[in-house]
Amino acid sequence: MAETYPIEFAFPDLDRWEHGGSAPWVHLRDSGVPGPTAMVNALTHGNEASGAVVVDALLARDLKPRKGTLILSFANVAAYRTFDIAQPFKSRMIEEDLNRVWRRLDDPASPRTVEFRRALELRPFVERADLLLDLHSMHDECVPLMLCGPLEKGVDFARRIGTPFDIVRDKGHPSGRRMRDHGGFGDPESPKNALLIETGQHWRASSVAVAKDTTFRFLVESGVVEAVDLPPDWRQPSPPAQRVVHVTDTVTTSTGMFRFARPWRGQDTIPTAGSLLGHDGERAFHTPYDDCVLVMPAHHRVRPGVTAVRLGRVAG
Repeated sequence: MAETYPIEFAFPDLDRWEHGGSAPWVHLRDSGVPGPTAMVNALTHGNEASGAVVVDALLARDLKPRKGTLILSFANVAAYRTFDIAQPFKSRMIEEDLNRVWRRLDDPASPRTVEFRRALELRPFVERADLLLDLHSMHDECVPLMLCGPLEKGVDFARRIGTPFDIVRDKGHPSGRRMRDHGGFGDPESPKNALLIETGQHWRASSVAVAKDTTFRFLVESGVVEAVDLPPDWRQPSPPAQRVVHVTDTVTTSTGMFRFARPWRGQDTIPTAGSLLGHDGERAFHTPYDDCVLVMPAHHRVRPGVTAVRLGRVAG
């Protein structure tokens, strides 16, 4: 049976933003006043349209920085253009995951896929950025998550943003480095910092609201704009608190047939160590400790070598 999810918002037409920037679908605005370079990126995956709504709106508003530089980008428009309501998950990528290629950019033997070539185009802007917000969403229904990377500076930055409730401290994926971990973002000695927000299920209107709120907070925190420069209705109330979930284990399917023991939702907590989590073929997986948090369990079928779920402890 095909998976069906309602699409609760209109996807923007991005053709008008292809040209006139610093690179295709990349717009750099320098204030001429000293300050940081802040980058907001959407569409690392072509079917994650909530971020595209936000960047489209900022460009349409002709937002300019008061100091420093603002970079607004759409990463994988080629995949976005393939969206088909009959197969809505197929437009994630063209040939490979754009968010797994960033370790290979200097490898001359790396296949020159559509996504690899696009990462090379984006690289100078990502490396110029002092602060990066990468806007994502999720296949399955899940609460919003702020992925801050493995370093303490990422946790601190996520706390300054102040939303959502869950901050996920993680090392990324075994299958490849993410944009948010590239270069200085992944260096504990560098002042550069990056966050990746998972806004919720891809096509929920609530995902757009989360993307707008997080972008508002990020841009104001960066200092390149002030709150009055942004739509006031983008800012949402802060959660009463935040917590950090430290990812300790990654469950990767070797068969592409991982089956969960129960239909858990993202951020569900399994109270007892040794509880059956699921099976990958004949191999059983159990929770390694009490109060194990399930971070983004993939109930849909994923390819061999892809993460089925990450396991985390609440760290504060």
